[in-house]
Amino acid sequence: MEFIKIHAADNVAVAIHDIEAGSSFDINGINICTSSPVPAGHKVALEDLDEGADIVKYGFPIGHLLRPVKKGDVVDHTNIRTNLDGLLDYTYEPDLTEVAPASEPAFFKGYRRKNGSAGVRNELWIIPTVGCVNGVVQNIQKLFEKELQNYPSIEKVIAFPHNYGCSQLGGDHENTRNILADMVHHPNAAGVLVVALGCENNQLGAFRELVGEVDPARVKFMESQKIKGDEVEYGLNLLREIAAAAKDDRREDVPVSELKVGLKCGGSDGFSGITANPLLGRFSDWIVAQGGTTVLTEVPEMFGAETILMSRCQDEATFDKTVHLINDFKAYFMKNDQPVYENPSPGNKAGGISTLEEKSLGCTQKSGNSIVRDVLLYGERLKTKGLNLLSAPGNDLVASTALAAAGCQIVLFTTGRGTPFGTFVPTAKISTNSTLASNKPSWIDFNAGVIVEGTPSEEVDKAFIDFVLGAASGELVNNEKSGYSEIAIFKSGVTL
Repeated sequence: MEFIKIHAADNVAVAIHDIEAGSSFDINGINICTSSPVPAGHKVALEDLDEGADIVKYGFPIGHLLRPVKKGDVVDHTNIRTNLDGLLDYTYEPDLTEVAPASEPAFFKGYRRKNGSAGVRNELWIIPTVGCVNGVVQNIQKLFEKELQNYPSIEKVIAFPHNYGCSQLGGDHENTRNILADMVHHPNAAGVLVVALGCENNQLGAFRELVGEVDPARVKFMESQKIKGDEVEYGLNLLREIAAAAKDDRREDVPVSELKVGLKCGGSDGFSGITANPLLGRFSDWIVAQGGTTVLTEVPEMFGAETILMSRCQDEATFDKTVHLINDFKAYFMKNDQPVYENPSPGNKAGGISTLEEKSLGCTQKSGNSIVRDVLLYGERLKTKGLNLLSAPGNDLVASTALAAAGCQIVLFTTGRGTPFGTFVPTAKISTNSTLASNKPSWIDFNAGVIVEGTPSEEVDKAFIDFVLGAASGELVNNEKSGYSEIAIFKSGVTL
């Protein structure tokens, strides 16, 4: 197969691999001859089209032509423009499909916590309340790593430096506090040491109130300015106490209904909406059928496909929350005098994505067909099982951090261009094409590109479920093997 026509209504097809100029093909009974080279993932016109004509992919318009094209011409960001413009009015028109419950429960090997939650890792986390103590937490981590063999139940110790916690106002200050508080409660942590300075805006006393009830044997706090002598040694002693409290932690069977999975994409290409994102969509429906939870974010990459998600909202209240989710993010762009719809990055365009509609229609496929059960604000934690939407930008690390902070134990990240990063939970990379998987085996954890190479989707789906359950049961993904674990907090306002 040289090209794929995704939907019967489409007037473009996508090249499966690089095609030379002058090549002739039959695409679903349409004979074309390419007028120029067609890179893999890029589109060709299946008919002659006039200036202003809509380009249809996935069965939906993804933009209009800036000039006429002939059958066999490449259609890309140079000759197509978005149809989107400004704020929109929405009407709730439900089109709901219940995902049938699974006939048999599935399980993973996880850590059951005292509060009933379940983690997929048993790590010690060191969280600074403010960037001023980044060096302190990093030194505590380095020194404790030398003692890790004394605590066999602890898989890893990780410090999470960041730039915030002081000189912030309003929403930015609350974003920092909420994300850090979410991390304290995350079940992937066997225990947490919170390290403060003492004079920052994110005062330790107020932060402890925000965090609320915790297991004092597993979560400890220190304020560096109040410690007489070596604050690093003080922190080490606290970490030793936490590790000792976790000495009996063991993996046990946990039902998949306790699994919460973040759905994310980055460095998308023309295959994202054909291979990896639909794979995540089918997996999302499988998790939901098991009684588990998935979370879709990247609000700017819902623009142009938001009505599909709105039609899947369980009720009008959830629909209204989704409308606010979309319009609030558009207002954020407009408040900062930025274009709302000029989203595709240079890497997206090089990979064959031409407009935001095209990107969004591929992006939202990660959510499968499940009913939208809830919509979360940035920094909120999950409270409803099933498919959730989460407010966060498209930025890879900011959005992945938000997914993990919401309570996701794993983030599944599809990519056509590749990236090595990871947030503070396992961040598994799923390639949209086999070339990327072959070129970057230390980045890519699972190759969905085989779907366009003839491997039946049912076979890929089963292998993917086994992969995710393996990761949830302790098999390290590549970002963990490389030691890449970071956080990034959303900032939009003034820095003092």
